[in-house]
Amino acid sequence: QSIIKMEVFMNFNNLKLSNQICHRLYIATNSITRLYRPMLEKVDLTYPQYILMMALWEVREAPIQTLQGLTNIDSGSLTLILKKIEAKNYIKISIDDSDRRVKIVSLTKKGLDLRKKSHKIPENMLCKVNTLTKDDITELVRILDKLNEQICLSK
Repeated sequence: QSIIKMEVFMNFNNLKLSNQICHRLYIATNSITRLYRPMLEKVDLTYPQYILMMALWEVREAPIQTLQGLTNIDSGSLTLILKKIEAKNYIKISIDDSDRRVKIVSLTKKGLDLRKKSHKIPENMLCKVNTLTKDDITELVRILDKLNEQICLSK
């Protein structure tokens, strides 16, 4: 019985939410996604679709595997996202002539025009986090890149 009482009084600080980095990232991710939502609704995109479109706005055309590497979206989710934005006529998916196993994703004119409609979104997001300095943002990016690199190596 005294062992049971001892366990109740043991210190489990490592299990407190306030001590969790992952919980802070979870809160930040959800909050950022919610901030994006009204801006993305105006251009008829969800956040994952926006991520994919940003990758395509950079490269204009790429094999699905390349887009997966650029976005880090898993293949199952990426397939669903591609189908949805293809249905909106933002992209075209075609078979590579040199390797029929490879599917190429390319922007349509409508998808390219969407870039013009979306170009203020990053600036508007920065206005929402205006308590962060340019140095804070640079440091945050550095730390998150370091964290993501470590996590990817652990897979």
